[in-house]
Amino acid sequence: MKKLSLPLLGAVVVALVAASSAAAFTPSNAYYAKQWYLGMDNAFDAWDAPPPFDQVKVAIIDSGVDCSLPDLDEQIVKAKSFVGGSACIDNQGHGTIVAGEIAGALNTAGVVGLAYSSQLLVAKVVAADGTIPLKAEAAGIRWAVKQGARVVNLSFGAVRDPGAPDLDSYSKVEAKAVAYAVKRGAAVVAAVGNSDEAYTTPWPYASWPSALPHVLGVGALTRSGKVPDFSDEDPVFVDIAAPGVGIFSTFPKGLTSAQSDCTPQGYTDCANGDYRHPEGTSFAAPQVSAAAAVLFGLDPSLTSSQVTRILERHADDANASNGCDDCPGGRDMFSGWGRLDVTKAVNFLSSGNPLPPSDRLEPNDRPSQARKVWGKRPAFNATLDFWDDPVDVYRVRLVRGERLHVRIAAGWSNASVGLTFLSLQGRQPDRVARTARPGRTQRLSYRAGHTGWYAVKLRIARHGGGRYALQMTKGG
Repeated sequence: MKKLSLPLLGAVVVALVAASSAAAFTPSNAYYAKQWYLGMDNAFDAWDAPPPFDQVKVAIIDSGVDCSLPDLDEQIVKAKSFVGGSACIDNQGHGTIVAGEIAGALNTAGVVGLAYSSQLLVAKVVAADGTIPLKAEAAGIRWAVKQGARVVNLSFGAVRDPGAPDLDSYSKVEAKAVAYAVKRGAAVVAAVGNSDEAYTTPWPYASWPSALPHVLGVGALTRSGKVPDFSDEDPVFVDIAAPGVGIFSTFPKGLTSAQSDCTPQGYTDCANGDYRHPEGTSFAAPQVSAAAAVLFGLDPSLTSSQVTRILERHADDANASNGCDDCPGGRDMFSGWGRLDVTKAVNFLSSGNPLPPSDRLEPNDRPSQARKVWGKRPAFNATLDFWDDPVDVYRVRLVRGERLHVRIAAGWSNASVGLTFLSLQGRQPDRVARTARPGRTQRLSYRAGHTGWYAVKLRIARHGGGRYALQMTKGG
């Protein structure tokens, strides 16, 4: 992918700093005024004229997209169906709404996408009956990542209930596909789910796949700033919130033509049923995916974990002062870190402040994903985060009688990290040693009873996160 040269990136930064005190850019698209949510996102307030963007590929894993719509036809670079038929025929309408929110072309017609310069990779994974076969979903994610997707939008979910395994919809197939995307550097964004698809309202758990490691889970907001009852709650896996009611966007013309006397054709105002005024976390997530594409477009050298952290930590806190009476100050189970604020995130990039630490060893959240560590005295730095990345696991091979010494030192204040050794000799990992209590600095030694693979597992035990240093020493 083409990258901005340093001089050009510097020019973008200077332009953004200058624009911060100038009038905000206002797209001339005919239906921009109907897209009220873009104003709530502060989508274009960071500049007075569009800056140069690197073109970023965004994957829409959904029901397909009406590729014939003028708002989208030049934005779609590849489309493939994993459930039969054509990915450019959207008989549900869901994927076409998502596409317009992300990448509607910047011109004098139609809607404008928050990431209007992005390129869409459309993977159709919704079957004719409205279901999403897991194999199709996984294949669509993998295909899009292989095509170069830097952002993967998953505007769907399955019920998660950690207290009732028989009701829980966790899928290893889905988890492996998401881990594949993360490993290859894509930012994965998912809707946290709607309680009308769960067993009660409100529902206290974010859905799968939003609850998977490294996935940015998005809840919904109303026009007044409140979190609606349908938006699933979760103290850990709701990461951020964005408008999710009354969304105006593109819609398949084949579906709007049933209301032939309605205008404008090809948009949600002429849809039937629930999609006439779309609501749901499904339609909040695309705005966050688009914001991620904007950051990648401004600085292609960013990693997915950096983009995720910038969006989270520069959200606008949702609380009673801006419409969310149920939201306490700070991170909460309703809105996560708060309301998406594109301008705050963009301005952070131009501020000259240090970027968030990046961990290129991810995903390494379980023994099956653990990175193999070689040598007698390996040492390296990595990161943990209570909400996004609470566990890191490393594999090390020991011979019988060999002793492994491990020391970790967390670099953030009030850190609390636990250290555990696991034997991987059997069918299931077996804990063989652990520290007595979590702390900022941890030491642990173990003498191998058998030759084979062992795992070193770190788990963060308290809110917070940051960089840590890990040192291993093998000896007799």
